[in-house]
Amino acid sequence: MSTSSDWITVGALADGFAPEAFILPNLADLDGKTFTLHFANGWQIEHRFEQDTLSWNAADGHSSGTAPYRATSVRPGLYLVDFIKREGELTSSISLVLDTANAAFTAVIGRMPSQEQTGEGLYSRALTGKPLTSVQAQFLHGSLDRPWQPGLCPHAPTTELVGLRNLYRYSPSEVYEHIYLNDQFYSWQCLKGVEQGLCDTDRCDTYKIADQLYLFVWREKIIPTLGLVLIDLQQHRSDGKIFGYAGESFDEFSNFPVSSYCQVLNQTEYPDA
Repeated sequence: MSTSSDWITVGALADGFAPEAFILPNLADLDGKTFTLHFANGWQIEHRFEQDTLSWNAADGHSSGTAPYRATSVRPGLYLVDFIKREGELTSSISLVLDTANAAFTAVIGRMPSQEQTGEGLYSRALTGKPLTSVQAQFLHGSLDRPWQPGLCPHAPTTELVGLRNLYRYSPSEVYEHIYLNDQFYSWQCLKGVEQGLCDTDRCDTYKIADQLYLFVWREKIIPTLGLVLIDLQQHRSDGKIFGYAGESFDEFSNFPVSSYCQVLNQTEYPDA
């Protein structure tokens, strides 16, 4: 059990979450399928899925590769695909929300800070107008297997979680609480588990994917961490991953699945909002 001063690495967090974790199965639904992702920014990248790996190939030839992937689904017609993309010295976390019902997608590209960036103090970052976290997350949208046109992707930023207090049980031993403060910040605390007693307020982004289904992404500032989950308030389930450096060095990454049974504790309504 941790005390309020025991911050741990993402690798240690993965070890804590692993026993009896409530993770969703890695689906074989996409095996043998190919999707061409037409990005709103003009990119066109083909993704071909096999049993254990996916291959990507950009139309301009500037990006191609193969990587193991995880694919899950919290609702019919919606897939969360997650993999690590390594090109040269650059390692990126790639998460795709494939919305086959609407022939649309949202991509989240995450990157960890360099060792030099992690050495910047929070005070220095605040005074220079930088976000307190040095973890990067880029959100891109587009259409599946059809040329992009404005309006084809219905996924949009939302404040519908603001005021919500939600409990997440990731395993019999790991329980967290989230409080969604506004469109940029949320607070979390570990009620039970390897981070018990720890809490913080961090940067976040929330996109509405469907009715009562949200893509929630957070970026932590103490231990560089990117968290990404789909939260289904209808099914009371969440599914996603946590990405960061595995240990205290900067040469190995941890990218592990997290799924939970979640429940709303209360909803705060602000009278002057």
